[in-house]
Order: sequence, then structure tokens, then C-alpha cells
Amino acid sequence: MNELAIMEALLFAAGEEGLTYKQLADVLDIQEERVYELVQQLKHMYDVAERGIMVVEMAGTLQLVTKKQCAPYLQKLVESPATSSLSQAALETLAIIAYRQPITRAEIEHIRGVKSDKPLQTLLGKALIKEVGRAEGTGRPILYGTTKEFLDYFGLKTLDELPPLPEWDEQEEEREADLFFERLNEQLQEASEQQ
Repeated sequence: MNELAIMEALLFAAGEEGLTYKQLADVLDIQEERVYELVQQLKHMYDVAERGIMVVEMAGTLQLVTKKQCAPYLQKLVESPATSSLSQAALETLAIIAYRQPITRAEIEHIRGVKSDKPLQTLLGKALIKEVGRAEGTGRPILYGTTKEFLDYFGLKTLDELPPLPEWDEQEEEREADLFFERLNEQLQEASEQQ
């Protein structure tokens, strides 16, 4: 693969953080002067081909960015939360945030019983949730809450319109737990009798 293609891939992978000439030179194992030449070639390539992206330098860091002419289309994409459906994990996370907000990631994970980094990123990316502050205490974790886009997405005017949660019946839960343990004991006894 040629140096230009590798540099393009590196800039793409670096995202918003970008890369310096020195970082590119180190990774490509070439001189910084050669990196400068490659950057000029890449810029020219994007201009001539009328691509939707370009290379920019900000504070000594090179980044791949979208061209301003694409802004109206990117805006439509961002403002349309229904461009893709939400996964089960994202829906679970969103429901927990909607009913328990403001809530920390650790509290969400405690309720779900699994890590929730990816669902949170998805929901933040779709602007259905946002950071609403910091919790008191060690580390001051981020608190999450829903957004206006969340209300629009689900056709709600206010959070008061959320459907009520079913009543928590502790006696029913105890009966289900007892039934589970009875069945488990029966299965264990059957297994020991068969041995």
C-alpha cells in the first residue's frame, strides 16, 4: 500500500484528535518533509476530485474534515434520529434514563447488570440523551438525562406523559423465587437419584 493511502487511513482513524506531522512521520517511518509533500498531494487530490472531505491543519495538527458545502446534508442527518432503529440495549438504557434521570452510568449498569458504554454513546450520538451535570461524591460522575429530541422521537410533550411503570409486587417476586428454588431442588434430587 502506498504512503498516501496509509496517511489517509491514519488521519481517518485519528478523527477529531488529528495527528501532527511528527506523528505521521514516525508511524510511516519517513521524514517530516515527505509528510508535508504527501499532505499537499492529499489536499490536491480531494480538491480535484470534488470529494466531500478535505485535510486541514489546526494548531499543528492535521485532520480529515467534511467540506462546508456538505453541512446542510450533515445537519439533516443529525436532526433525524430515526435514521436507524435503536438496539435492545440502547432502548433499555434509554428507558432507565427516562424514568430515573438524572442518573450516572454506574447506576444504569447496576440496573441493567451489564456495561452500558456503547448504548450511551449511541444515545448521545442521536441526541436522545445529554449530560445534565455531575453527581456529588468521589470522581463526580456524569449525570445523564433525556433531551427535547427524546420527547420529539417518542411523540411526548413532557416527561409526565411517559407511561407509568408497573407496580412492583414484592410478594409475587417472593413466590416466583420460591417456585424457582423448589424446581431447582427437585432437579437436584432427580439428578442425585439417577447417579
